[in-house]
Amino acid sequence: MTWVAAVARLRARREPGVIATVATVRGHAPRRAGAKLVVGRTETWGSIGGGNIEAVAVDRARELIGSACAVPDSEPELMEFALNDKVTSRHGVQCCGGAVTVLLEPLPVVQAVAIFGVGHVGLELARILARHDLDLHLIDTRRDMLTGERLGVLADAVAQIEVHHTPLLPEAVLTELPAGTHVLIMTHDHAEDAALCDAALRTAGLGSIGLIGSAAKWARFRQRLAAEGGHEAAAIDRIKTPIGMTGITGKEPATIAVSVAAALLQTFEQDRDGPAPHTLAAVASVPNAPLTVAGRR
Repeated sequence: MTWVAAVARLRARREPGVIATVATVRGHAPRRAGAKLVVGRTETWGSIGGGNIEAVAVDRARELIGSACAVPDSEPELMEFALNDKVTSRHGVQCCGGAVTVLLEPLPVVQAVAIFGVGHVGLELARILARHDLDLHLIDTRRDMLTGERLGVLADAVAQIEVHHTPLLPEAVLTELPAGTHVLIMTHDHAEDAALCDAALRTAGLGSIGLIGSAAKWARFRQRLAAEGGHEAAAIDRIKTPIGMTGITGKEPATIAVSVAAALLQTFEQDRDGPAPHTLAAVASVPNAPLTVAGRR
């Protein structure tokens, strides 16, 4: 497997890793500059020369992987190796006679975002978020919102995009999302929004939950989530509404999308400083039946 394919595999598994690259070579060495090794939690792909060089690099890479939760933005590191029999080596002697520098580049698990409702605001928001290195899930019950022609504006995305057409129960996607996914609820149907809020509060391991809408809409939702959904006030408070930056009041879809994206980027920064409490603990199941909302299709 090539190092590119190995990095793609880690990305698909949402596992942290490290790329080890032979950065410089002086004199004789097992591999030339540019040789790469990809290190995962339990697997490696490629080689930077074997022996002490590779074993020490793997040890340090696994230390970086282990600290990825505590320090998500670990900086790249340079390691220097002298290849002679006078150097004390942790994993045996390599006496090729040269010297090697190895660059370790952490591969963190990227943020994940799910947009429920790819209407005017949802599509504008997807266009902004698609410019960032994250996993972006787009969910809608309406097939015409997810056509290749309509989503063609995302063709040059940096993000990894996954599209979900869910004509009946979009909330079923919640249990398929990666741990820590930030959820934004902005469908065309208030009944659908309500069902998604209820299901999100019942789904363990999500990141932040945001709901688009007015104060009046939220007052109705909050009352029903408590009375019919059986959710405690502290759980309901996990849902942030209105979403976006408070100082931006424009109602145009693109303006709302910029506001919501900016607030979400702030949440990402807070995650880097330390995960919010609700991302660390599983959400307890609510014994009551899921909320049913009149008008739900």
